Amino acid sequence: MSTDLPSVTVDEGVTVPVPRDGEVWAVGAVVLDGEGRAFVQRRSPERRLFADCWDVVGGHVEPGESLLAALAREVAEETGWRLRRVRELLDTSTWTGDDGRGLRHEVDFLVEVDGDPAHPVLERGKHTEFAWIGPSELPRLRENRPPQDAFIHDLVARALRVR
Repeated sequence: MSTDLPSVTVDEGVTVPVPRDGEVWAVGAVVLDGEGRAFVQRRSPERRLFADCWDVVGGHVEPGESLLAALAREVAEETGWRLRRVRELLDTSTWTGDDGRGLRHEVDFLVEVDGDPAHPVLERGKHTEFAWIGPSELPRLRENRPPQDAFIHDLVARALRVR
């Protein structure tokens, strides 16, 4: 199945939610390399949400933007790569951040990208470093997060199992 974006493929059976008017959404992309490791990046210590924590590629959906368009935009902005394929829906969740934006919905996908995996172009001021995480390195994703916050850890673990 093709998306509303040129040259992005969505695998058969992958459901992409459709936001309702007035809902606030975020998208996330788990990118795997040829060695079965997941790309993560450390958020800057100055970030309002999840400061100095490891995270997957993603962000907020702009008003009037489709979820897939937002996913492609976030991949390009945060890594310099181009979204090529959406392989699997990994998670849909609802949460409230401490940034005053209230309730938001999030959808996270396992994706494939075009670009140099060894040289992502991190979004200046938002991310300080990147890593490729394999199963044995998953505990690293809990750094600087409260003990009850295992979302990114569990999301990446799920993606590594799907692979």
